[in-house]
Amino acid sequence: MNRHIIRLKDQPELLTAAAQWFHEKWGIPPEAYLESMQQCLAGNHPVPQWYLALEQDRIIGGLGVIENDFHNRKDLTPNVCAVYTEEDRRLQGIAGALLARVCSDMKEQGIDTLYLLTDHTSFYERYGWEFFCMVQGDGDPEPSRMYIHRA
Repeated sequence: MNRHIIRLKDQPELLTAAAQWFHEKWGIPPEAYLESMQQCLAGNHPVPQWYLALEQDRIIGGLGVIENDFHNRKDLTPNVCAVYTEEDRRLQGIAGALLARVCSDMKEQGIDTLYLLTDHTSFYERYGWEFFCMVQGDGDPEPSRMYIHRA
């Protein structure tokens, strides 16, 4: 399989396809992804950033790094967000490879602590993340788990 992980910044021609792909996975309007991704492409700042796992020309996974993943703990930043792997490509290490890449890239840019909001338990621990605290997501009735990764 010809698989690789790219930063959207390195292949900006994937902007529209990436925004549409994330929209289809998470139901957030594609305009919200486009806005964040355009900020990524326009600046020389480490946040926001977007990453894609590609198999030939097919997006099979992705994630982003944003300031806040819609929760009440604005001090816990930046956040890895929108982690997703296509169902037919799960259990093949794609999410782990994406997480490793983002942690490495952020560390190279001087960011050695990342946060991640999720309802999953035991998945992220496999990749060096630790449960940090419970936080209240915007509009969520119940708190969600906040994980931390320190480089």
